[in-house]
Amino acid sequence: MTNPEFNLAFEPSYGQAVTVAPHVQRVTVNNPSPFTFHGTNSYIVGDRSVAVIDPGPEDDAHLAALMTALGGRKVTHIVVSHTHRDHSPLSRRLQEKTGGLIVAEGPHRASRPLHAGEINPFAESADMAFVPDKAVADGEAIQGDGWRLTAVHTPGHTANHCAFALDGTGILFCADHVMAWATSIVAPPDGSMADYMASLDKLIARRDRLLLPGHGGPVRKPVSFMRALKTHRRMRERAVLGRIRAGESTIPAMVKVIYRDTDVRLHGAAALSVLAHIEDLLERGEIETDGPPSLMGTYRPVRGK
Repeated sequence: MTNPEFNLAFEPSYGQAVTVAPHVQRVTVNNPSPFTFHGTNSYIVGDRSVAVIDPGPEDDAHLAALMTALGGRKVTHIVVSHTHRDHSPLSRRLQEKTGGLIVAEGPHRASRPLHAGEINPFAESADMAFVPDKAVADGEAIQGDGWRLTAVHTPGHTANHCAFALDGTGILFCADHVMAWATSIVAPPDGSMADYMASLDKLIARRDRLLLPGHGGPVRKPVSFMRALKTHRRMRERAVLGRIRAGESTIPAMVKVIYRDTDVRLHGAAALSVLAHIEDLLERGEIETDGPPSLMGTYRPVRGK
């Protein structure tokens, strides 16, 4: 597979618990958008006592749906993959109702410091109030009755992004790092393309058999799909570098060409993705600019490259 074969087939079944693997249920939030697809997936893991992964945004109907799906089962852990507002805020109210321990990599933070005068374009999408009860290190496990989840740190989409492996099953809850329906947004300063690609290599090396993402349906052939995602990102990188070498020095000009077939509502996110590639190319000495990289900056190739 040289390009990822995205799968848009997905039935969200809002308000209902859908069994997606033994002792794993999915409940999807009714919050569709160009960025969330049909909505955010929450997962319930376990049988008699359970973990809830990514409870989702502040949404009364979804909280009620989760409580119905739980059916009185004890919630020992509330696991949060990262601190975007479509994943983490409901953890506090779910904890009030169930008493589960809130677990995550850590609070929200950017992948790098803001440059002088820079405004974080995704600041409002971050759950800055979130603080876990327990911060999990890479490779650290939490467990309940008949299940064990191991943290797999996957920075890139956000600095604190974390996947969770359901030990002994080959299942990985990969949140927004890998999705069957589209590529993940990598938007500086919250996101980092270099981190994203390193995390992708990390997941490829794991060779899990099934990925359950934060939006959309499962990834059933993870290794070949992620290798195709890696190729796709490298092709985007070459496209950016090619436009710069062709004399297109600004990000808006590059987006018009590289993303001409993409929904214009996503061009803002596409510009941030181009910036993420540019930051990586600058770090590797492939291109140069005056001052810190920005959406309004101008870029040129390094002589001799």
